[in-house]
Amino acid sequence: MEKDIVQNKISVAPMVDRTDRHFRNFVRMINKDVLMYTEMITAQAIINGNLDYILGFDKIENPIVLQIAATNPEDAYKAVKIAEKYDYDEINLNVGCPSERVSGNMMGASLMAYPEKVAKILEAMKAATKKTVSIKHRIGIDGRKILPDALSKKVFDTYEDMKNFVEIIRKVGIKKFIIHARIAVLAGLDTKQNREVPPLRYDEVYKIKKEIPDLYVEINGGIKTAEQIDNHLKEVDAVMIGRQIYDNPMILTKFGKYYGKKIEVTREEIIERMIKYVEKMELEGIRPHLFLRHTHGLFFGQRGSKFWKRAINDPKAGSFVLKNLLKELKNERKI
Repeated sequence: MEKDIVQNKISVAPMVDRTDRHFRNFVRMINKDVLMYTEMITAQAIINGNLDYILGFDKIENPIVLQIAATNPEDAYKAVKIAEKYDYDEINLNVGCPSERVSGNMMGASLMAYPEKVAKILEAMKAATKKTVSIKHRIGIDGRKILPDALSKKVFDTYEDMKNFVEIIRKVGIKKFIIHARIAVLAGLDTKQNREVPPLRYDEVYKIKKEIPDLYVEINGGIKTAEQIDNHLKEVDAVMIGRQIYDNPMILTKFGKYYGKKIEVTREEIIERMIKYVEKMELEGIRPHLFLRHTHGLFFGQRGSKFWKRAINDPKAGSFVLKNLLKELKNERKI
């Protein structure tokens, strides 16, 4: 029997080239409660790749969700079965990535045109694990010029289209839906434009929760402030935030109230934790840049932000640079 749904008011969205294990460790230096996601990983990469490199993570990163992309039930089953030896809290299927490269390979958002196929993929994933299996998708897609054959001129962008998609998926026992409140335009817009150009339609996400209340619905897209989070939580079960956390990670300190606590960690304390992490990387022969590149936003909106970015962008930056920056912060308050 599948475990109970992983319920968490706030999650950090999966972001390609962003939410790797180093960034996730950085998040945990600030907030230990939000639900973390891996980057989207293809089923084929899991089946054929270096597992510890692709799937490995530190225990401190829990709670954490593995997000996969798959084109067929067989690969999805194999990938999830392989991932069973890693302590992920949940497995998520990506049906929302609008990248032409992904959609062109029949993964990501393009699969919204094939709800029955998605249902079979999810059914296979559920057969491979007792963990929660969830889905992340858009409210719809414009598949013109990229979907094959009879679907090449189709647009699935009405509320009725999304509800039909959800109804088919829930029949195989999926209860957790993470919904990005924009359609995905599969041809003509790049991934960045797909996060900005299609209008946000939060009301449709609210409506699906209202009409099918037994679903666990998490909303995603354009959410930047605690006030916005509070408003969304009046209508849905949870909120997912992406770029805002990456660009301004100290916003994570404002989320303690959702876990019945107050987060009072300072930038000085975070840098002290960073030093320990980077020293460990140096001992293991891992380039500190792989971690430091994710910390640009630590002084977002603060005096010294440019100085901080310039210092950690140095390819040779390591624990010694962090120690000097911490010393300046403590003694001279220059950053």
